[in-house]
Amino acid sequence: MANINASIHFLLLIFLSSTFLHLETVKLGSCNGVLNVSCTEIERKALVDFKQGLTDPSGRLSSWVGLDCCRWRGVVCSQRAPQVIKLKLRNRYARSPDADGEATGAFGDYYGAAHAFGGEISHSLLDLKYLRYLDLSMNYFGGLKIPKFIGSFKRLRYLNLSGASFGGTIPPHLGNLSSLLYLDLNSYSLESVENDLHWLSGLSSLRHLNLGNIDFSKAAAYWHRAVSSLSSLLELRLPGCGLSSLPDLSLPFGNVTSLSMLDLSNNGFNSSIPHWLFNFSSLAYLDLNSNNLQGSVPDGFGLKLSFNSISGEITGFMDGLSECVNGSSLESLDLGFNDKLGGFLPDALGHLKNLKSLRLWSNSFVGSIPNSIGNLSSLKEFYISENQMNGIIPESMGQLSALVAVDLSENPWVGVGESHFSNLTNLTELAIKKVSPNVTLAFNVSSKWIPPFKLNYLELRTCQLGPKFPAWLRNQNQLKTLVLNNARISDTIPDWFWKLDLQLSSLYLRDNSFSGPMPRDVGKTMPWLTNFDVSWNSLNGTIPLSIGKITGLASLVLSNNHLSGEIPLIWNDKPDLYIVDMANNSLSGEIPSSMGTLNSLMFLILSGNKLSGEIPSSLQNCKIMDSFDLGDNRLSGNLPSWIGEMQSLLILRLRSNFFDGNIPSQVCSLSHLHILDLAHDNLSGFIPSCLGNLSGMATEISSERYEGQLSVVMKGRELIYQNTLYLVNSIDLSDNNLSGKLPELRNLSRLGTLNLSINHLTGNIPEDIGSLSQLETLDLSRNQLSGPIPPSMVSLTSLNHLNLSYNKLSGKIPTSNQFQTFNDPSIYKNNLALCGNHDDEHEDEFEMKWFYVSMGPGFVVGFWGVFGPLIINRSWRRAYFRFLDEMKDRVMVVITRLQKKCNWERRQHGT
Repeated sequence: MANINASIHFLLLIFLSSTFLHLETVKLGSCNGVLNVSCTEIERKALVDFKQGLTDPSGRLSSWVGLDCCRWRGVVCSQRAPQVIKLKLRNRYARSPDADGEATGAFGDYYGAAHAFGGEISHSLLDLKYLRYLDLSMNYFGGLKIPKFIGSFKRLRYLNLSGASFGGTIPPHLGNLSSLLYLDLNSYSLESVENDLHWLSGLSSLRHLNLGNIDFSKAAAYWHRAVSSLSSLLELRLPGCGLSSLPDLSLPFGNVTSLSMLDLSNNGFNSSIPHWLFNFSSLAYLDLNSNNLQGSVPDGFGLKLSFNSISGEITGFMDGLSECVNGSSLESLDLGFNDKLGGFLPDALGHLKNLKSLRLWSNSFVGSIPNSIGNLSSLKEFYISENQMNGIIPESMGQLSALVAVDLSENPWVGVGESHFSNLTNLTELAIKKVSPNVTLAFNVSSKWIPPFKLNYLELRTCQLGPKFPAWLRNQNQLKTLVLNNARISDTIPDWFWKLDLQLSSLYLRDNSFSGPMPRDVGKTMPWLTNFDVSWNSLNGTIPLSIGKITGLASLVLSNNHLSGEIPLIWNDKPDLYIVDMANNSLSGEIPSSMGTLNSLMFLILSGNKLSGEIPSSLQNCKIMDSFDLGDNRLSGNLPSWIGEMQSLLILRLRSNFFDGNIPSQVCSLSHLHILDLAHDNLSGFIPSCLGNLSGMATEISSERYEGQLSVVMKGRELIYQNTLYLVNSIDLSDNNLSGKLPELRNLSRLGTLNLSINHLTGNIPEDIGSLSQLETLDLSRNQLSGPIPPSMVSLTSLNHLNLSYNKLSGKIPTSNQFQTFNDPSIYKNNLALCGNHDDEHEDEFEMKWFYVSMGPGFVVGFWGVFGPLIINRSWRRAYFRFLDEMKDRVMVVITRLQKKCNWERRQHGT
């Protein structure tokens, strides 16, 4: 979303590029330039040696072959001479530490780690004599010290090592980079190491400096003097550096007079706000959040108090704020992520008339937006998502002509009309979404409405836009991201939409009722797509071959439609594709072997189709696969042993196919696996005894992670998991031809579901099964197990679904803990030697037999007990029939009277 920070970055980069790249025109090595410039042999060999020293788990450097290294990915050459001037090797799959203010590095998020470079950095890079730009950020160098030789790149203008998991202190040799304009070492190390700042003085040309989340506590007394030597500095970021004190000086930064951005957040300052902070005439952004500062803020500045523990109602705070800033000169107000801050937004909000940025997201505000919002004529950003607000959005918002970005998500609003957008001529980003599927907000606009804005980002999720495809999108020809999920659209996607000549990077149309086929030329009309999701619709036809032309595709989700035909051969030249989800369609044929070229593939979901043949061996090249789901198809053959080489695999689901042969023991080497589903196949042989080594089912999960959506059979029914899928731990080998004894699984402490039913397993239930403390579902039915129910099973206090029927178990059924709740005797059925609770079933059967046996004699006795005396005794018989005649006469009299009464009333009604 648009923000001040991003704007300054953009302007700064334009300035930098015009300053130090004006002499030469460069081209990306992966693009076809006008001139055919090749690098020198010395530089090519230097890069090859550099590559050999790195580890590259996802093959990001697979293009580094051939003689022309200027065409290698991440290598940029000058167009005027055969010289390598840039190495752009940032791991863009990792989450930047600037994204959330935390020092995470590449290994701070799971998917970034799978694409991170590691290993050694070769001295051969010194042969790149003309190198001006070096970016190794967000990789994982495992504590390797920052190479000292980097300080020898005299021409270097840009250096970014942020989040790269180096170790040790910052080498003072970096101070030799006198031409450096941009330096970012934010969170360069995962470990806290004390550093000094004496080396800064040599960077006299520096304009951008980010040293966030580095321990400079021993420089706390002089850090401002070290910075003062950087007279050209425009942007200074020192968040989370342990600086602890702010200097009480009139000009602590000396010659630094052009500073436009200053971030000193999260340093533990405990003092009043010094006035020198506001003496920078060019300062546009000041971040002091997460400190303990006191005092007043001068006019014309932004106030950022996000990520604190502010509580109470906002009304008094806002009233006081509108008064204390003397005519509402405040330009930026950020109160986000103070979840205890609530109440109604007051009308005093409209008094802050110079406000340009208002961020109130992730709090506890209630009610509606006040009408006074329309007074904020300078407002450019308005973020109020994830609160508890509701009601009608005021039409006065439509008068905010300066508004560029607005996010109203995760609030149950009621209605939006054309008047809400009447004067939003500068709007480029609009987000109104809800995770809940319940639609409350409807877009009430005419089919002929022409919006006054041109959006590049539109996200409308769980909003009533349909049933027709919104015609007002026809003039939105600058869209880069379009999300219309759960918009209740029941229509075909019109041809004019595909012909808008959009440069869309993300298109999400899931959870609607779109029908018809996808256009054959979708890959030609939208070649810039990186994310394409049309799942949960009613699309039919085949998958267009033209998708193969979208080389930058990262996610392709076509699941839950009515697509048919074979999976097309569209998988070459897709280096970034990591999600392929075509589940629950009617696709047939074999899985293309060319899918094995997808080196970045992490999710392959092809379940619920009619695919046949064997699993192609080429898929073993997909080394970083997380979820491998081919369930509910017609696949056959043996389970390949190379599955054990997919060391990142979390989910293996091959159920309901025709696989045969043994379960390969190599499965046991999948140390991260937590869902193993091979049910309803034709597998035979023994269950590998090493299944107890699946440590992924014993490891505590410290944080959330995305694993997609999966159907899991547990607790006797099929359940769909999405947001909590990473917490599910399950082994399902049911309905096969497996034999032998139950494996020892006592180490799988987090196993929640174990289903081995409908096999030919023998032997006893292991005595130590009670150590599976998290077990909720246990189904061992329809095997040939013998012996007693282990006493340790009473320790399974989480168990709520148990089935041991149709075995040869013996002994007494436990009666304590969870076993007291198992009242259904069928879970022990056909274990003839068991005794205990299930005896009630036999007693019921015994009682039913005696009930049927006693029915005959009971009928005979009852019948002759009544009619026997009437047959034998004549006087009783006459008296009985006389009684019947009298009763008949009385009934006839009553009926006759009722008929007469009805006829009389009918005549009266007729007159």
